[in-house]
Amino acid sequence: MKGQKTVDLTCGNVWKTLLMYSLPLLGSAMVQQAYSLADLLIVGNFAQNGQIALTAVGEASTMVNILLAFALGCNGGCSVIVAKYFGAKNNLKVRETVNTALISFAVMCAAVMALGFGLAKPSMYVLDIKNGEILNGSLTYLYIYLGSLPFVFLYNIGCGVCSALGDSKMPFLFLVFSSVVNVGLDFLFVCAFHWDVAGAAWATVIGQAASFIIGAAYLFRTRTFKLKLSSFIPSFKAVVPAVKLGISTFITQSTIVVIALLSNFMLKKYGAQSVYGEDIPIAIIAIENKVFAIVVSVAVGIILGCQPIVSYNLGCGNYARVKRLFLYILACIGVIGAVATVLFQVCPSAIIGLFGAPSDGQNINPQLYTQFGVKTFRIFLMLIGFTCFIKFASIFFQAVGKPVIATVASLIRDIVCFVPLACVLPLSMGIDGVLWAAPVADAVAVVVTVALIIICFKSLNAMERKEKAQRNVE
Repeated sequence: MKGQKTVDLTCGNVWKTLLMYSLPLLGSAMVQQAYSLADLLIVGNFAQNGQIALTAVGEASTMVNILLAFALGCNGGCSVIVAKYFGAKNNLKVRETVNTALISFAVMCAAVMALGFGLAKPSMYVLDIKNGEILNGSLTYLYIYLGSLPFVFLYNIGCGVCSALGDSKMPFLFLVFSSVVNVGLDFLFVCAFHWDVAGAAWATVIGQAASFIIGAAYLFRTRTFKLKLSSFIPSFKAVVPAVKLGISTFITQSTIVVIALLSNFMLKKYGAQSVYGEDIPIAIIAIENKVFAIVVSVAVGIILGCQPIVSYNLGCGNYARVKRLFLYILACIGVIGAVATVLFQVCPSAIIGLFGAPSDGQNINPQLYTQFGVKTFRIFLMLIGFTCFIKFASIFFQAVGKPVIATVASLIRDIVCFVPLACVLPLSMGIDGVLWAAPVADAVAVVVTVALIIICFKSLNAMERKEKAQRNVE
């Protein structure tokens, strides 16, 4: 881009370089989490039936996360293809790819919307929601959110294009603007108008629409290529590679949904057999999922910001700096994991209290609610530092060109370990078995991940020796 300075990532202070590239993505990740957290915080504290509404939004979030996985897949696939052509200075292909992506993913969005409306009620029955208030609230949130899906899809594509063109600030500003609108409307609709779950859903819809509008205005005014309404003649050959690349992102995001679905189902099943009942575990796991997502997003934001630095140095043959970067990033992840672990072990009740407390009229025992919440945070999130380490390793493997190892690392904890453990442990431990499935999965997965890191570094050392030998011959 014109006027952009070239930075030599193979030299200079490592900490300064890491901060320079990580902070924008870290900021975006935090704003995104604050955006999604606002609904739960405001509904839990200010809705008329706070914990019932909180549970309803938590149940609807499972389906919402599946829809977001589609949108993020479109984002990832489109951004990679655009970046490829932008790097080659082929602005015609950039425009063609963006045009095609917008049209093709709009068609895909319509299909997903139709499927979502058709499967909304069956999905709630799959989750075995028996409480009528929770079922109605979840369906209300979901139906309203489905109406915003075109904005979600097209907004994510716009953010992907901005990032591909080297502009990480605009997506961050879009998110900030959207979050301010969403939080402001959450207070208005839930606190002033008393729309409860519907108010939270409408606030999200309008926030997404606002961010889409300013994102679309930016795309039509970008200097890199001219995007005009008359130029929307799609070339569907351009969308095939984007879909292929987006599938991996979709699969990765979908594993999070699988974990949420299984956790909800097992907690509801074994909660009914415990003193806590069905509603308390579901309300608590909705809070845990949000807090967990915040911690992981901080870690992933740092890692993703460092990914291009790792890849750049590897491409330059600077293996010593790649290894040094690994250790520096590992130190950052270690600090994040340690701080989160201390917070969740020392003051879980304070964190749960941020989301409001159940009243006596809500058929939820406040003491049992707090008791299960403290137990969930102390057991389920016991080894969250290991989780962050596993995510870091997976993205590092991608950065050094090891996609197979990266896939194994990303699936080993969630699918290979957690799913069977969450099904087997409750047979002997009851509802506590669902909670213990997480730290046991973390412990097993981290051992496998360390083994994969050793294999990866042996491969890097072999590459380094081979290049040195070639240079000596020359």
